[in-house]
Amino acid sequence: MVILVFITASDSSEAEHIGKTLVKERLAACANVIESVKSHYWWKGEIEESAEAMLILKTTERKLEDIFKRVGELHSYENPEVIAVPILRGKKEYMDWIKEELFE
Repeated sequence: MVILVFITASDSSEAEHIGKTLVKERLAACANVIESVKSHYWWKGEIEESAEAMLILKTTERKLEDIFKRVGELHSYENPEVIAVPILRGKKEYMDWIKEELFE
């Protein structure tokens, strides 16, 4: 199954580093960086507000555990957001390309 993985990062530099590493290691076929997002969230009993970057990966479900592990090694956050959602449908040629790039 092809999935999207969303990862927030402290800034675009960190998001780019993580994204390029995961693509190079064939854990993701593609990584998009959205340079600026504003986040509001609970952390250790307080409401926080942060400027962050968003990383969106195109990958497969089989790569997910390796992505969780690798992001944990690369990320500066104590508890980074790494959320996977299935792609219900996509252009066949694009979905096939993702699988081909990940040797699946």
